[in-house]
Amino acid sequence: MGFLGFLLLGLIAGAIARAIMPGAQKGGWLVTLLIGVVGALLGGWLGSLLGLGSVNDFFSIGTWLLAIGGSLLVLLLWGLVSRKR
Repeated sequence: MGFLGFLLLGLIAGAIARAIMPGAQKGGWLVTLLIGVVGALLGGWLGSLLGLGSVNDFFSIGTWLLAIGGSLLVLLLWGLVSRKR
């Protein structure tokens, strides 16, 4: 998958993760893109580590599930770090 494909995957995965995660998250489309790209990287790394696959093929359902799962994890961690005390 090329660089632009990976960015598109990250943007869409981040947007889906934000729609799934309850509550209001701060940030606009750039934060969504960053969360999605970092989540796709994390999901691909964890998937290959656990033998579940990797984030190589744009049109693979496994790629999308790993990217969305990783984005949800990053979004959860971001919410824990950035919330006010």
